[in-house]
Amino acid sequence: MKHGVCPKCQSTDVLHVPGTIGAFGAGNHIPVGWRAMNAVAVARLVCGSCGYCEEWITDPRDLERVRQRYAHPAAR
Repeated sequence: MKHGVCPKCQSTDVLHVPGTIGAFGAGNHIPVGWRAMNAVAVARLVCGSCGYCEEWITDPRDLERVRQRYAHPAAR
């Protein structure tokens, strides 16, 4: 759905829900450290027609932070 079309129903009614990082671990994010400020927000794309939902990390720097934290040791 990153390209504005639902892969399930081909609708172009795609809604973008930005990721959030809230207090006490609230929000839609991936922790990459011990503190809330060390988290990566995960955006959601939702089809307004069928309800299909995808999650994406939109910032390439954040994707690299997730890779550094969670990559298999042999892949580092």
